[in-house]
Amino acid sequence: MDRRAFLRRAGRATVGLGATALIGATTACAHAGPVTAGSGGPPNWKALARSLTGSLVLPGTASYPGAALLYNQAQVTHPAAIASCATPTDVQRCVVFARDHGLPLAARSGGHSYGGYSSCRGLVIDVSPLHGVTAGRAGPDSPTGTAVVGAGAKLVDIYSRLGAEGVLLPGGSCPTVGIAGLALGGGIGVFGRAYGLTCDAIASLQMVTADGTLRTCAPGQQADLFWASQGGGGGNFGVVTSFTFNVQPIPEVNLFTLAWPWGAAAGVLDAWLAFTMTAPDELWSNCQFLSTGRPGTGQVKVTGVFAGTTATCAGALAPLLGAVGAVPSYRFVGPEDFLRAMLIEAGCEGKTVAECHLTSQTPAGTLARSPFAAKSSFVNSPMGAAGTAAVVAAVERLATEVPGAGGGIVFDGYGGAINRVAPADTAFVHRRAIACAQYSVSYATAPPTPSASVAAHAWLAQTQQVFAPHAQGSYQNYIDPTQSDWARAYYGSNLPRLVEIKRRHDPTDLFNFAQSIPLSA
Repeated sequence: MDRRAFLRRAGRATVGLGATALIGATTACAHAGPVTAGSGGPPNWKALARSLTGSLVLPGTASYPGAALLYNQAQVTHPAAIASCATPTDVQRCVVFARDHGLPLAARSGGHSYGGYSSCRGLVIDVSPLHGVTAGRAGPDSPTGTAVVGAGAKLVDIYSRLGAEGVLLPGGSCPTVGIAGLALGGGIGVFGRAYGLTCDAIASLQMVTADGTLRTCAPGQQADLFWASQGGGGGNFGVVTSFTFNVQPIPEVNLFTLAWPWGAAAGVLDAWLAFTMTAPDELWSNCQFLSTGRPGTGQVKVTGVFAGTTATCAGALAPLLGAVGAVPSYRFVGPEDFLRAMLIEAGCEGKTVAECHLTSQTPAGTLARSPFAAKSSFVNSPMGAAGTAAVVAAVERLATEVPGAGGGIVFDGYGGAINRVAPADTAFVHRRAIACAQYSVSYATAPPTPSASVAAHAWLAQTQQVFAPHAQGSYQNYIDPTQSDWARAYYGSNLPRLVEIKRRHDPTDLFNFAQSIPLSA
């Protein structure tokens, strides 16, 4: 069986979940507090529309139902208006309009917010038209080169356009995610251990703050906003319109997949957690425990990307294979073109870049939206026999507790370049984790039935307790409306500094949603 056939079979077995990563979300959007009326009177939407280079979509128009959609089909939103911003000036005008009229606002790039926070009942500022991608040249501050990327660019387009120039930006695998949300919240991806998180690659950015000013943020300019934008979460301090990233030359790329019988699952996890702490930086992997839909069973596999030769990749995997002990039921290690590798990791093998978009957003797109829910935990140490057994049991229970659903638990490996950054050097504080576990349920229907939603969230809460003895914090890009003590979970010891920056640049809390950075710790 070749890799393509294996991934197709895995996709069917997990009810449509991607073969190399689980994704998730939870409830519809919410506003954290009452909106204070501004001084501008009732919103004059016609006047705002006339002022924009882009367009304004209002309820009752033909394009509104599609424009209001978010990626998660379990979320239904009804914003008062959606501004499709074609220029940074459009963003400025929208921010001022929302401020002057006391309107809730939300920034939207790809619409993938796990909590639905890329929409609201007021004005949605959609930056997806700002999707340009331009590779720059190497210079004294970036000997490997830079790229200017619009805040609305989707990951698959970034990889395609930069790949054509022979460079890469480390980022996530979901192809339709917008770069702004990914980068502002951290950004784990298949080259993360080699080159760091997406937020680590930010050289500068442009952001519209609450006063309507377009600011350039860099280490020596608006340095506090720059620091906060390296993992402080999207939508907290302003609306980003573009990034300048440091980029890397594309290395030789190899993909690998290792699978074992389900009976070896506990041993695989125990070995993988130890392995990921000492693996070479060039090797990124995740360890997947997927429900088959049949109680008491599951699929276990390790997949990943290696920045180097096939022989070196095989050698780097040898310690993992030896530690597991059990013979893999499937083993693949082989070279791949960079763009094809990214398409495979995105679940788009056999598709063109144009086809690797949502049908709801791009005429040539073939990808569907999905209904799901998820939680996450950062794992700081091996889990021991009891912990790994509990992970296996949780996956085995999913088919019984949420009949008809897909899902499971996926561990993404950290370490390498990610963990060489000190926790306080950027807003992304999770620099001591060995892995991030994401546990996800993919519903059988869209929208999910009330009983399925209740059962899914019960399973997710129980699974979070499995990780509690071994984990600290949750990933802000897997933002979770049900997360207790969410601000500490996402930002840890960096929270007080983020609160201070919030008070300085957004003292009236214009950029406010249910889990936005608060004005007091």
